[in-house]
Amino acid sequence: MSIPKKGSRLITVDDVTYRWRVRRKPTYCQGNSWGPLTFAVESTDGPGRFLVVSLPCSRPDAWLGERTMAIRPALVTATIRRARECGWDPCQAGNAFDLSLTDDTLIDLMSIQPPAYEVPFMRI
Repeated sequence: MSIPKKGSRLITVDDVTYRWRVRRKPTYCQGNSWGPLTFAVESTDGPGRFLVVSLPCSRPDAWLGERTMAIRPALVTATIRRARECGWDPCQAGNAFDLSLTDDTLIDLMSIQPPAYEVPFMRI
């Protein structure tokens, strides 16, 4: 399987092009804020191993209004580099490579700014 082109975005990191996507609709667990916000990444060079990144916050469209954050290209770039350091090879066949990030890891990855969280029902 591969990430569908519709709804996905391309990003180039260290001269390699990747496709990344957030699931269109939340799963039941994500909707109840029991599961984390996740996104998937794959190389556009051909079939290989997926990267599944779990963030320490809820989806923006969760039903209970827990803290959330936007996934920006800078975060995707930083997580791809971290996954490569941790042993993810996008050209190698195999199961998905899971990368779970914590608040401290996010601060290290973004190095300049700590992640900005929002609570959806408090937006102005």
